[in-house]
Amino acid sequence: MQKTTAYSSSKTYDLIITSMLIALVFVATMLLNIRLPIAANGGLVHLGTTMLFTAALLFGPKKGAIAGAAGMGLFDLVSGWTLWAPITIIARGLQGYLVGKIAWSGGRGGESLGFNILAAALSIPVMVAIYYIGEAIIFSSWIIPAASIPGNLVQNAVGLALAIPVVAALKKTPYFRN
Repeated sequence: MQKTTAYSSSKTYDLIITSMLIALVFVATMLLNIRLPIAANGGLVHLGTTMLFTAALLFGPKKGAIAGAAGMGLFDLVSGWTLWAPITIIARGLQGYLVGKIAWSGGRGGESLGFNILAAALSIPVMVAIYYIGEAIIFSSWIIPAASIPGNLVQNAVGLALAIPVVAALKKTPYFRN
């Protein structure tokens, strides 16, 4: 029988939390989404962004990046948005990383409401730009991808508006108190 060490159980715990965050992002994207009637590629508004922000603010850049990239990338692969999966993996992975990195900078651990809002807000133009460039490549046009920008902005605004109070409430629970 293998002896369990604090290190191996810590790695197992980390794997479980990361897997659950991926699943939460995927489910929030899959079950709660509205296709926007803005041109052919107007995009979706979904609650996956809320979960991405929540994961990154609660658990930091690594888990935020993995949850966003894997959760939303998997959604694209199984829901008819397969062409967008590589763009999503890059855009949402980087977005989750940026949110976590900024919110957890200076030892804050996602505890600062101001930095949490700033982190999410600063990640939005990066995500929008990556999708814009990716769609420009897909459509061989710099004009067509502009139709996705309003939907991406709405999706991120909804995600930010919902994630901030959820994170503030969760940070008050015993699990997240230092």
